[in-house]
Amino acid sequence: MALLHLNEEQVRTWTLEQKDRWWLENVWRGDMPQLTIRSALTGMLLGGLLSLTNLYVGAKTGWTLGVGITSVILAFALFKALSRTGLAREFSILENNAMQSIATAAGYMTSPMISSLAAYMIVNNVRLPVATTMAWTMAVAGLGVLFAFPLKRRFINDEQHPFPEGRAAGIVMDALHHGEAAAGLLKAKLLVITGVGSALFKFCQSEPLMAKLKLGFLAIPEFVDGWIYKWWTLRIGGVDLRELTVRPDTDVVMMAAGGLMGIRTGVSLLVGALINYLILAPWMIAVGDIHPKIVDGVARYGFRPITTWALWGGVAMMATASLFAFFAKPQILIGAFRGLFRRRSPEAARDPMRDIELPMKVFVIGIPLVGALVVFLAWRFFGVSLLMGMLAVPLVFVFTLIAVNSTALTSITPIGAMGKLTQLTYGVLAPGNISTNLATASITGEASSHAANLLMDIKPGYMLGAKPRQQAIGHVLGILAGALVGVPVFYLVFMQSGPAEMIKDQYPFPAAIVWKAVAELLTQGVSNLEVSARWAALVGAILGVGLEIVRISTRNRFPLSGVGIGLATVIPFNTCLAMFLGSFFFWLVEKSVGNKESQTRRTIVQNQEPICAGVIAGGAIMGILVIVLENFLLKSAGH
Repeated sequence: MALLHLNEEQVRTWTLEQKDRWWLENVWRGDMPQLTIRSALTGMLLGGLLSLTNLYVGAKTGWTLGVGITSVILAFALFKALSRTGLAREFSILENNAMQSIATAAGYMTSPMISSLAAYMIVNNVRLPVATTMAWTMAVAGLGVLFAFPLKRRFINDEQHPFPEGRAAGIVMDALHHGEAAAGLLKAKLLVITGVGSALFKFCQSEPLMAKLKLGFLAIPEFVDGWIYKWWTLRIGGVDLRELTVRPDTDVVMMAAGGLMGIRTGVSLLVGALINYLILAPWMIAVGDIHPKIVDGVARYGFRPITTWALWGGVAMMATASLFAFFAKPQILIGAFRGLFRRRSPEAARDPMRDIELPMKVFVIGIPLVGALVVFLAWRFFGVSLLMGMLAVPLVFVFTLIAVNSTALTSITPIGAMGKLTQLTYGVLAPGNISTNLATASITGEASSHAANLLMDIKPGYMLGAKPRQQAIGHVLGILAGALVGVPVFYLVFMQSGPAEMIKDQYPFPAAIVWKAVAELLTQGVSNLEVSARWAALVGAILGVGLEIVRISTRNRFPLSGVGIGLATVIPFNTCLAMFLGSFFFWLVEKSVGNKESQTRRTIVQNQEPICAGVIAGGAIMGILVIVLENFLLKSAGH
């Protein structure tokens, strides 16, 4: 059914009370079940499981992907199947909405483990206890939730901002539950089929496991260039291409991630990878500025030696591009604070939503308490002085306003820019203290990110007539589920050998590398860098600004992204190539199939998101499971 919404004139001229009364009379679904036991359990289970996809993708690319629509389709399909067997009734649309709030919150819980906390452990070469990481991630996420909900009435109820990704989730839920059953089931089938296929494909890539099952002849090689090296070795500047990570692989998960990121990001990654690994890296190896690692007495290159030099140009490009793009939109900055201290009309005192929204006393009491807890934990876990910790809490408020406004308009949460601004701030306030730099940036970046993403989850609930206070409770349940699943798995999979061995060619943790590099630059200065790396940083910084100026002046028609090109310096070439191929495949299908009614277009183009989400979910979860099986079962068996 068509979703009701206010027109532009009503949004502009109506008071908040008028908008709330309209919503209550036309959209609110009353006491329809939403945060039920089964929706809570389903959301926690799916959210915990899907958080592993972000752990895997984040370790590979440094990005986290939304799992809301994936969880919506999976839950719809699950209860549709159960209803047909008589084991359960179908999910109501509001149960599905509550479930996606929980699942999405869980999915975001992996962010600190692939960025700020990972950087802290690498810099200090310390393995934080599991309980410490769990307590920290939950406390910072909880602070973000508390800062978010007072802004809900303004950004969603009053100003009716789009929150594009959240709006898309609401439209998908409405289509699944009220649209054509065939279209909804097709999305569910595609997601499940691609997920199962991707999982099987990923399992078959494990040669040890396939050999254990005596199916080695069916093993799928990780790289597809092995046959070439049986005959001759490909080199550039005397360096084996394999040591430059220049080789095509079969990582379908990264191809699907590229499909979601789009052709512009895919092309940017490929351009950055070609420049970095085929031009700059061989040149710097010849000069002697990229130093090899010695393996069995032989000098070997690879991802880590290359990125140790290359990341400075890439980080500078990403930082200036993201900060320039951020400050180039003054309306976002101004809009974030506009109306913050607006006086409410006398009529607004008779709040029609007082029994539906979360009570304001929750925030008045909760923010000081949870803020004090975060400050204490920062002092206890990371040695951040109480004064420096207390200064971070008001920064959370400022950055939350900015992050929410950006997410509301674009679906882009500028967590990178928020973190870098905090690192710059504490580079001045606490010079030379790298632990304080990383810990405080973790507070502001992660809390403001959770606040913005919570409101993204609340948007579909507003569209569908849900109770926001139940979604708030659901988000907290998601935080718990994500921490309980994501943190132990992170340690089990990536921290077995300690932080010194965490970064590998296969799992480069690019976000952690960026956080680490910025912290070291701000606290140690540039004197320890190779001269060529300093020039690369300067050129990268200038190019980052230049590319953003061109992008803005051409209204996003320019095909390259400074962030994408810079990111290629902290991701192996093979991963960049895989993501480009995925983005290129979907772009090519869309451009080559002109008939919108053709079966190919309706199946692939119109269902691009469930196809990619299925491949990512199945392959990433199996990828995590394969690592566990290879590290424990096979080793314990003596293989």
